[in-house]
Amino acid sequence: MTESSERRAPSARSALTVPYASYLRVYEPLAAFDEPERSHWAEYARRGEIPTYQDELRRCLADLVPVPPVGVPVHESPDAFVERVGGTLLVCPWRTRLRGWLALEELTEEFPAPVLDAALPPVVRLQALADFERWRERHPDARPWIRSAVWQVPLRWFVLFADDEREYVPGERLRYRAPMVQGRRRLALALRVLRRAEGYGPLAEALVDVGKWLEEFHPRSMLELDYGGLVHALPKARLAADRSAADLAAGIAALRDGDERTAEERYEVLAERWRSVRERLFAN
Repeated sequence: MTESSERRAPSARSALTVPYASYLRVYEPLAAFDEPERSHWAEYARRGEIPTYQDELRRCLADLVPVPPVGVPVHESPDAFVERVGGTLLVCPWRTRLRGWLALEELTEEFPAPVLDAALPPVVRLQALADFERWRERHPDARPWIRSAVWQVPLRWFVLFADDEREYVPGERLRYRAPMVQGRRRLALALRVLRRAEGYGPLAEALVDVGKWLEEFHPRSMLELDYGGLVHALPKARLAADRSAADLAAGIAALRDGDERTAEERYEVLAERWRSVRERLFAN
């Protein structure tokens, strides 16, 4: 489907691999960006070396080393992932600072204060959230091009892809790629089925959230689900056998046809597969 323009920086080969994050990305055509950002990305794509997702993650982790730690980058990242599809340049800006603010909000909601205080002192969190509030007033429509997850691939992401869009290179990557229009269509069909069924409310609500996010992007964008560092953490045999997008699609198809038992079995197998991965978050 794509003609990859990925060029790895030397550090991506030599530095320690960070194994636990996965990503859902949107690559937009240059036409979706206003000037001067459009020219910036056009020039950026002509560089000889483009940093990888591992480089991005290492930079973020390095900010946690100083005392006090840097919870959110002081400046927004000028970097992006770039791809060429059929001669069209597609860009996925990192927007690391914006994503850092959003992640901090999620941490505040999910973890008790003592745990957060140990990782990020209250003064650091309060300053970051105050900075975000001021920034949000000036950029009310800003949204990230990348969503990430730790020690899992959220099941809702798989709805956007078909099994024949899966690409697995052992030891390197496992990813799916699809045109935006296809992803939106699959999400809408799945949501219609799930809303008519009982017991799938949480998944339906999660799909609504993803759908609202995707509405903000150019219709000729490309979607990418990237297992990221998980390809270095999970056994190769397990990854080779992982057909999560196909399994979820089969479950939704069974639900659409009224076969609730098969749908439930498919969903439970899929949920258990990723539950066992998420448990690694708490392992020593």
